Amino acid sequence: MTAGTRGPYGEVVGTKMAVLGAGSWGTTVAALASQNVTTVLWARRPELAAAITATHRNPDYLPEAVLPAGLVATAGMDEALDGASVLVMAVPSHGFRAILRQALPFLPAGIPVVSLTKGLEEGSLRRMTQVVAEVAPSSPAGVLTGPNLAGEIMAGQPAASVVALEDESLAAEIQRLLGTDGFRVYTNTDVVGCEVAGALKNVTAIASGMGDGMGFGDNSRAALITRGLAELTRLGTALGGRPETFPGLAGMGDLVVTCISRRSRNRHVGEELGRGRSIAEVVAEMKMVAEGVKTSRAVLELAATVGVEMPIAEQVVAVLYGGKTAAEALPALMLREAKSENVPIL
Repeated sequence: MTAGTRGPYGEVVGTKMAVLGAGSWGTTVAALASQNVTTVLWARRPELAAAITATHRNPDYLPEAVLPAGLVATAGMDEALDGASVLVMAVPSHGFRAILRQALPFLPAGIPVVSLTKGLEEGSLRRMTQVVAEVAPSSPAGVLTGPNLAGEIMAGQPAASVVALEDESLAAEIQRLLGTDGFRVYTNTDVVGCEVAGALKNVTAIASGMGDGMGFGDNSRAALITRGLAELTRLGTALGGRPETFPGLAGMGDLVVTCISRRSRNRHVGEELGRGRSIAEVVAEMKMVAEGVKTSRAVLELAATVGVEMPIAEQVVAVLYGGKTAAEALPALMLREAKSENVPIL
């Protein structure tokens, strides 16, 4: 990637970022990047792209936020990618491969692809960077992840995130393109650890939400978050992630906010399940995707390939797909054999 030079207002001249996916988080990242670099946001629906460009608002996903005047949206994949030096993928895991394939004919050779998607591909059990390696093998693949609620960031509240790529210098370039005064971006070379943490924390958040829906208090929530961190650390390290990644922003940081925030879609799903509603009812009324719903089964399948026990994820899957109620699932975690906490989680 050619970083370009700084213009009089700090923007990077000669660099263009394309963001595919105009949901709340894709729009937010595009808004952040547009303060530093020419940015084009691709929306699947032409009417949404036109509304974003004309009104500087995303009426479907961020109606209250005013977007930067320089941010342009389009429904043309060719227009979005023309001259791009960085591609950011902000689409759900179940559509990630198809959208990347759609982009491939217009994708400049070798440009980095950064995923915002916190999930696994069903069937293949691939992480999104692995999908990039299969579909666009000449492009370095990375991930932006952390405790990042779109509405708070668009409201100007301070936040931090991690961009992970194996190439540290490339991660540093993208760090500069995405960072603002209020949005601090750290770098990491542990792509596996950051990506696994982002996928599994959504599953734990569903369990945390179940407890909320059943009226459990802070003790229960703290126990779920703590044991959820142990669970995602076991799986992440078994898959090749580094232990030090998981207490950081990609692991603990993202896990905490997703488990406790009223803005968290995955926690919301769990809360409604805890109140006795069915998953079909809950998902039918949601405008945006809760990645943990689709990822949960893939997480269990992936854990089985490396022999890692995932009791929280097992109970979440039992509620989502096995006919068990939340009232049956959460007590089942308490009835497990008592163990020493000193047993290594790695």
